[in-house]
Amino acid sequence: MRIDIVCKPDKLDACRGTAANVREALDRLGVEAEVHQFNDSRKMIDNRIYVVPALLIDDQLRIAGRVPEVDEIVSFLVEHPRYLKDVAEVA
Repeated sequence: MRIDIVCKPDKLDACRGTAANVREALDRLGVEAEVHQFNDSRKMIDNRIYVVPALLIDDQLRIAGRVPEVDEIVSFLVEHPRYLKDVAEVA
């Protein structure tokens, strides 16, 4: 699973908050994921993101324009097909 956090260089506080919430959500679920933080406009243009911070899970835009709560991120991760497949293999 790949999680991208897209920000502007002048909005670093929102990025830090989003990254902290993503880490907490991953720890809560015990899921491993690649977490990348982008502070450039090229990633914004490529994904048609107009407001930051933005959260992408496997290249799907999930939240943009605000810092997501931990419970929201958990719900996004739980409904993700790859996560459901991993849970099915364990059960």
